[in-house]
Amino acid sequence: MEALNALNRKEEKKEENLYRELRAAETVVIGAGAGLSTSAGFVYTGERFRENFRDFEVKYGFHDMYSGGFYPYETLEEYWAYWSRYIYLNRYREVPKPVYTDLLQLVKDKDYFVLTTNVDHCFQRAGFDKKRLFYTQGDFGLWQCSVPCHKKTYDNEETVRRMIAKQKDMRIPGELIPLCPVCKKPMTMNLRADSTFVEDEGWHEACGRYENFLETHKGSRVLFLELGCGMNTPGIIKFSFWRLTSQWPEAVYGCINLGEAYAPQEIEGKSVCISEDIGRILSVWKRRMEDES
Repeated sequence: MEALNALNRKEEKKEENLYRELRAAETVVIGAGAGLSTSAGFVYTGERFRENFRDFEVKYGFHDMYSGGFYPYETLEEYWAYWSRYIYLNRYREVPKPVYTDLLQLVKDKDYFVLTTNVDHCFQRAGFDKKRLFYTQGDFGLWQCSVPCHKKTYDNEETVRRMIAKQKDMRIPGELIPLCPVCKKPMTMNLRADSTFVEDEGWHEACGRYENFLETHKGSRVLFLELGCGMNTPGIIKFSFWRLTSQWPEAVYGCINLGEAYAPQEIEGKSVCISEDIGRILSVWKRRMEDES
């Protein structure tokens, strides 16, 4: 019991230290991975999967949305029946929990920028400034040519909603299959899976804004706050945050990620890592900030 109490006190001290760092920081760079959206309720397995894809699970034997996205369906009608549900559920339906809005309340008065590998558009839906967001891996709400024959993306909401409304027996009507307006080949998701991923004009503009933000604050006191990033694509957020924290004398690295919160030895002295549910921590901090105001 004594050991457990000591561990709890240690974790509480970490939460207190990172909260103080966040409150004191004028500049915050948020790095967001899948764990942040998981905490917000975007779970790709279990009941949420079965409620929306039970027919596909029975027919094909996969048990999570991610696996279903890679299944080699025989027809585009069935492929888009699956993907339209996938897109609608994770891009256009309301976010189940207020994790993103809580985060916004904590940073809205700061000079912040968001770098994220998430593709569910939750930051913008929560009210984050679009010009302070860089979605590196694409967006569920965009299509591109599958070839691709040109570097442009297309909003899909209207067509996706029609696919949802008109699909029957796990298929959409053939006339709803999206085709490239230039070469007439099938469209595909604007998600980074291989070398065909389209980095359109908006992507490059966001990348430039992020690079300019870092250059402007180079060497200054910045909190690099990593939320829910695992080791799937660590080079985009995790490793870059570690490197910048090491290089910038005044920088601090904070990490909240249930089961995967750690920092390399080189920056341990300027890092605070919390293995906890992100949503719980942010909710507590938001309430505390409101009480202090």
